[in-house]
Amino acid sequence: MGCLAIGIQCLIGVVFLASSAGKAAGRRSFDRFVSSVAGMQVVPVRRARPVARTVVAAEGAVCVSLAVPVPAATVVGLAIAAVLLAVFTAGIALSVRRGVRAPCRCFGASPTPLGPRHIVRNLALTAAAVTGAAAAGTGGTATPGGVAVAVLAGLLLGALVAALDDILDLFRPVEAQAQHPYGT
Repeated sequence: MGCLAIGIQCLIGVVFLASSAGKAAGRRSFDRFVSSVAGMQVVPVRRARPVARTVVAAEGAVCVSLAVPVPAATVVGLAIAAVLLAVFTAGIALSVRRGVRAPCRCFGASPTPLGPRHIVRNLALTAAAVTGAAAAGTGGTATPGGVAVAVLAGLLLGALVAALDDILDLFRPVEAQAQHPYGT
């Protein structure tokens, strides 16, 4: 595999690992995710828990596929990731269009309401997964230095994507009624 495919493999792997681990970190985390699935109003409330289980299992399957050091497994993992991301994007877009402000529990903890940033993020990740699957399927060779740079870049980008809500919240205007932490 070439460096592009390896970098994208790491990017998507980190994103899906952070996502599945954040949701499955404990009963409380998973219950919050179930609530956010129900709150999106895309599936009936009674189906929210089975859908949430399926999402976590599918995200875990992507991680396993991307961890296997076989190009065919990488192609399969990236293809599954692209399909999942497209479905997630459609669900988020439908919720946003309806004016639903369910929290994004994409990575488990963030209470940030779903919005256009999540659609853009998922579209970019979908494009990356499709590009990575195509690149991994063509074979290619890579130098050790190129592989190291690709892995580091993919890991860093994956971590940035997983923390994107928190990073963007740093630049959000402070609410007028927010209290100073020391009471002044």
